[in-house]
Amino acid sequence: MSLNSMTGFARVEGAAGPARWHWEMRSVNGKGLDARLRLPAGMDALEAPLRTELARHLKRGNCQITLTIDRASDAVPLRVNKEALRVVLDAIADLQQTMEVMPPRPEGILALKGVLESAETVEESDEAKQAFEAALIESFKAAAAALAAARAQEGAKLEAILRAQVDEIERLTREAAACPAAAPEAIRARLAAQVNDLLGASSVSEERLSQEVALLATKADIREELDRLMAHVSQARELIDGSEAVGRRLDFLTQEFNREANTLCSKASDVSLTRIGLDLKTVIDQLREQIQNVE
Repeated sequence: MSLNSMTGFARVEGAAGPARWHWEMRSVNGKGLDARLRLPAGMDALEAPLRTELARHLKRGNCQITLTIDRASDAVPLRVNKEALRVVLDAIADLQQTMEVMPPRPEGILALKGVLESAETVEESDEAKQAFEAALIESFKAAAAALAAARAQEGAKLEAILRAQVDEIERLTREAAACPAAAPEAIRARLAAQVNDLLGASSVSEERLSQEVALLATKADIREELDRLMAHVSQARELIDGSEAVGRRLDFLTQEFNREANTLCSKASDVSLTRIGLDLKTVIDQLREQIQNVE
């Protein structure tokens, strides 16, 4: 299984009778799975099953989901709601008794909300409504699957970048290990020369001098940091090869990478090692930026 990105887009259309609709889904990176649904009025009952279905396809990401419905009103017969019309006419009659008003025009009355309505709305049974909602959910499933596929496609590109960056970290780590200045003997000799320069003609026993040099050489030894960097490289590859959402674990691993690179730079007393350490920090930072978009 390849890595999945948290960035993606999908659009799926559907139709049932005179009604047509389309789902649009956009997702970006996020700490968890956060879905913001924009549904037409009267569709609130769909929200719970839609969220459940989305969680089957995605683990993380901020998603914006929009449902747009076109009921093709020109093909749907209209009728007057007589009860609503009676209420409006009674209100007009009461108003005319208290003040002088112009008689209302028929088109103005029909434009009032609830007076004129589609016959489809009036006659829609519970079974028809449930069937329509079921069709919407089915097309949502297709949209969620399409979004997951888009994220997987983007994730494949992202995976190639991550692998190349992990390879570069390994290369730089091996370069640091092979650097002559990183050898314990070179560190000890360099520190001994520095101590001798500082002491000059001061009388210090060879035994004491050797002890101090050995202590400083131990503190300057970077082999432990290099071993941990190589262990982190192996762990990063295992996570990338895994079959689960590993974005958070990879993000934590970059912090460990960065900690070892910082220690290497602080211990380096040679220009070549400092350069390698800075290169490591640059690649690790690039890796961290890319991982922010891994599911």
